Amino acid sequence: MKALFLLAALVAGPALAQDTTEADWIRDPAMGNYKAYAEYKMGHYDAARHVWEVLAGRGNPDALFNLGNLAEDGLGEPKDLTKAEALYLAAASAGGFKAQYRLGMLYSGDGPLRNIDKARLYLSLAAQQGDRDAAARLASLAHPDRPPSAFEQAELLSSAGSKAEAAAIYQRLADSGDAHARTRLAWMYESGQGVERDLDEAGRLFKVAAEAGDAEAQYALAVMLRTGKGQPVDAEQSALWLQRSAAQKYPPAMAAEAARKSEQ
Repeated sequence: MKALFLLAALVAGPALAQDTTEADWIRDPAMGNYKAYAEYKMGHYDAARHVWEVLAGRGNPDALFNLGNLAEDGLGEPKDLTKAEALYLAAASAGGFKAQYRLGMLYSGDGPLRNIDKARLYLSLAAQQGDRDAAARLASLAHPDRPPSAFEQAELLSSAGSKAEAAAIYQRLADSGDAHARTRLAWMYESGQGVERDLDEAGRLFKVAAEAGDAEAQYALAVMLRTGKGQPVDAEQSALWLQRSAAQKYPPAMAAEAARKSEQ
């Protein structure tokens, strides 16, 4: 999934994160990622990019992945798939499972980057880190005679740049009770991809999906509750949803929870 951010975003407090310098970000990448994520949610892409570029220079996989997102989707800059691919490759080499999954989808789709051997490689790497969507896509590639699921179809459409078509499928699945599809739709509302940008709607969708048990949504809701973007600030509820996501072994939540505990 493209729009997942900040493995340890919840460590720094809001006031602390907003008044930081490059030296602070280098010393504590979680603090820098927090600031960049807050800027991203507000649509301040240049400000977010500046922070991520500083962290990317230090090899931070989340920053590299997020820069790839900006380039691929043309957020605050012209769309550039070649640049995005290079950033995703750097993030994947640094161990970023989100970039590994993203590359797997780009390489397994019908777009200009199609390369099934590369797709299998990067999907395997992401699956080894616990990414269930990567494992599902990898299984589909092993049985090309079987049509992809509706969820995979939406993921592939999104990877091909057909955001509105992908959003329509996610919406249909969400309406039928698919919590994971509802989470994907929430990310689209957050970034304004395929639908009109609406943080309040993104927050509502994340909350419904989180309550239905989706670990990815629980993590996203925890971030929103900590940043106050899409949900009112509530540090206690943020920590609770982060713990629930981590208990399901969702990698970003596990890393963020470990970092949070180390700061206590």
